[in-house]
Amino acid sequence: MALANFSFGQKTKTEVIPVSGNCGMCETKIEKAARQAGASTAEWNSETKKLTIKYNSSTTNAAKIQKSIAAAGYDTRDVKAADADYNKLHGCCQYDRTSEEKADACCSEKCEIKDGKCTDMAGCKDKGCCSADGVCKAGESCSHAEGHDKKAGCCKKQ
Repeated sequence: MALANFSFGQKTKTEVIPVSGNCGMCETKIEKAARQAGASTAEWNSETKKLTIKYNSSTTNAAKIQKSIAAAGYDTRDVKAADADYNKLHGCCQYDRTSEEKADACCSEKCEIKDGKCTDMAGCKDKGCCSADGVCKAGESCSHAEGHDKKAGCCKKQ
């Protein structure tokens, strides 16, 4: 008896989603929640706070995956965890919710942030590190670390 594996209509998507968290325990929980929502692979980087997921778009989507992660207590790009879920996290996993939005935005420390983006992107745009929508260009991440040009808006090559 011969078995064949056909994948008609399957559309594998890959996305990178910002997800708040702190440690290895967070990584385990975030990745597990993503897989439970249908991600075939999920890899969260604790330094960049980015989750790379692959999923079959005919069976799940990024919104469903983000809702599952939020239900585990972690804020994502589009879904904020309920306070009750966040409060269930272990102490080391309770990230600073007030600074997460600012840390993920591509702007200098003095920029005003709305919906996770700078309201005045002139500094970033002038230096060419950010796109018009206020998000870092591909291959760049934001940093407020000492030595980075604060005036430029904080983007740097990854």
